[in-house]
Amino acid sequence: MDQPPRIGRYSLVRRVGAGGFATVWLARDEQLDAEVAVKILSDNWVEDEDVRRRFLAEGRFLRKVDSLYVVGVHDIGEADDGRPYMVLTYADGGTLADKIKAAPLEFAEAVRIIDQVGRGLKHLHARGVLHRDVKPANVLFRTDPAGDRAMLSDLGLGKSLAEVSRITMPGGTPAYVAPEQVRGERLDHRADLYSLGAVAYAAFTGQAPHGVASLGAVMQIETPPPSMTTLREDVPDAVDVVVRRALEPDRDKRWPDLDAFLNALKEAHTTGKVPPGLVPAADMPTPVKPVTGAVDQATAPVTASQQTAPAAPRRSGRARAIAVVAALVLAAGGGYGGYRYVLSRPVEVKTKNLSVQVPRDWTQKASTDNGLLVSTNTSEWRTNAGVEGVFVGVHNGTVLPQTTIPPPGCQTATPQQSGNTVTFNYTCSGPAVIERFKQLDGGKQLQIQVRDADATSRQQVADSASYRP
Repeated sequence: MDQPPRIGRYSLVRRVGAGGFATVWLARDEQLDAEVAVKILSDNWVEDEDVRRRFLAEGRFLRKVDSLYVVGVHDIGEADDGRPYMVLTYADGGTLADKIKAAPLEFAEAVRIIDQVGRGLKHLHARGVLHRDVKPANVLFRTDPAGDRAMLSDLGLGKSLAEVSRITMPGGTPAYVAPEQVRGERLDHRADLYSLGAVAYAAFTGQAPHGVASLGAVMQIETPPPSMTTLREDVPDAVDVVVRRALEPDRDKRWPDLDAFLNALKEAHTTGKVPPGLVPAADMPTPVKPVTGAVDQATAPVTASQQTAPAAPRRSGRARAIAVVAALVLAAGGGYGGYRYVLSRPVEVKTKNLSVQVPRDWTQKASTDNGLLVSTNTSEWRTNAGVEGVFVGVHNGTVLPQTTIPPPGCQTATPQQSGNTVTFNYTCSGPAVIERFKQLDGGKQLQIQVRDADATSRQQVADSASYRP
């Protein structure tokens, strides 16, 4: 599709960037006589409601934050051809990826840039937003009278912290993404901290820490990357230790927060000493060779690679299951198609004794005195006939029930018994309900009640419930 000379009141000057889902143009706001950046959804995605939703969500995330170190959004609208667009702060100084490719950064310059990007992340986190795609290509520079200023951009993978505190879908740029994000685990601010550490590693050395080319390869990372001194001999040992601690695959071993990392980095740079309380450099994990499939580059594909994922290291329980799902996504192709595949796969929720596999968007859970409740809205699940979810519980009993009290909005159902299990299939005014009782050893019974509009999903959730003494 030919690009019109203007969109709304903005005259388009030249294209300055393009990705898989949008194009960015330098434009002029004629009313304010100012240069701006206009980000326009690509025409081949205009009919995809999921992509449109993500595009507009990025604008809302950016609008939440008033920070010198995050690209601002000034306007949003829809072009005559139906494509949404947003008007952003124009960064005239290029990207950090450009700077890294041009020449090694001076240490003081690298520390200054990482500090500014870290401030931007802190402002995002303070407003309840996780970036999830921090990388050199998403660090832009705007010329100020005092010099250039680093700004975070592109929140296309951004999520609210409320959302990422639940199960998330794999995604991110392989060379800079935290391992737990690839595994689809619940995320917190330490995922962005890891990515900032990876950006720092690239700023100091000119190369990404592991240089992996696929999300599947990220699952193989079990130690921090090789010492930065193997790539640049004059990197101070203290700076090396600080950055590599941010890149611990185990997030509990990383810096506890962005302030701790940024303060330690500045102290290591100015004093040449490891900040008090930090593990000495000699005690850091032994450096390892880059993971197979590494690439020598400062930026990598924005989302999942289309390569077949290498086998993941041994993991236990849910982490291993999610790793397998992610590998299947990578083998089938990445991007939004891969995300949709992941969202279609169940995820296990469990307590000490109970477990059940549920659709991935049932992300709230509440343990009760006598069971596990998982639902899109746990507070309304028992009384609202339109809310889907599952209850799993254990109670005493040696005789399977032949009658039950129907759930809200449902009619009485006839029991269907098979061996040590009896099942009730309810017809309801809202989504149908399946309720099952299974006789256990020791005079106990497992009760499962699932409300879901899809019959297959309803059955699968009920079948997945289990109890372990």
